[in-house]
Amino acid sequence: MAKHAPGFLKLVEAARKQIREVTTEQIAARLARGDEFVLLDVREDHEWQAGHLPAARHLGRGILERDVEAQFPDPHTELVLYCGGGYRSALAAHSLQQMGYDNVWSLAGGFRDWRDAGRHVVTE
Repeated sequence: MAKHAPGFLKLVEAARKQIREVTTEQIAARLARGDEFVLLDVREDHEWQAGHLPAARHLGRGILERDVEAQFPDPHTELVLYCGGGYRSALAAHSLQQMGYDNVWSLAGGFRDWRDAGRHVVTE
């Protein structure tokens, strides 16, 4: 895993104070129950193609703010965002909240925690 720069980590920690996070265990349980929510992978295209969570949709971080309203026009849509380790998804959740989305979560630990727990991963 790459070491993150101090400025980036400071930005993520500030965002985490203003967002809600959910664990991989909680999401696995919600998926097993069939709960309705959007699981949104905000990683880069090549990361998505290498493997992603079941039932996830993809909208990369680079285009998220530009395209989210077209895909999810209702700002009350429950969106659970994830990335590789929970950093980019925290920033993305914060951005979406600033855009008016009021039911946004970031998956703490991200794809890495999901995979490391031995949960199913979809590959292209």
